[in-house]
Amino acid sequence: MFVVASPEHASALLDAGKLGCPGGAGALRPHGYGRIRRVRSLGHTPVTVRPRRARCFSCAVTHVLLPAGLVLRWADTVEVIGTALAAKARGDGRRTIAARLDRPASTVRRWLCRARGPHADWLYEQGVQHAYRADPDILNHDVIWPTALGDALNLLAGAALACQQRWDSPLPVWTLIGLFTRGRLLPPPLRI
Repeated sequence: MFVVASPEHASALLDAGKLGCPGGAGALRPHGYGRIRRVRSLGHTPVTVRPRRARCFSCAVTHVLLPAGLVLRWADTVEVIGTALAAKARGDGRRTIAARLDRPASTVRRWLCRARGPHADWLYEQGVQHAYRADPDILNHDVIWPTALGDALNLLAGAALACQQRWDSPLPVWTLIGLFTRGRLLPPPLRI
């Protein structure tokens, strides 16, 4: 699986044989589609997604081209989950966040628990790397959040805004953050 900013552009590159395998030296070729998923977005209309699949004929590995607006193995978009994480970083509680997003409190609690500790540190590292690439001056700001999650989201948002301005990117901030985190704004849910 790898994350693509624009599924349409990636699909065109895939059809033309110009998309390289992330793990090998070969070019990826179309290999059908992944399963159809209904993903909840902000608002009441779910998004229906059917990601492309690709196969590298050099190493025989198959990949799913995940749109950057989605989070790996979660039923909500990056925008929804990111909004919840940002609200938590501001100090809101899970019930307040759940009511605002029209999601069950248990779902929001799972998101918030998964974004703590080592994963918040990993998000911070991604924020530092992408902020440095987009605009190193972002790292000089003295805005310190009371939590590691707040610091990480602040850096990721700063990097996304710098990318929008510097490269005139039409992608929304949360989609860029999904791209920076490679579909892992949250770690995948535990399988029981």
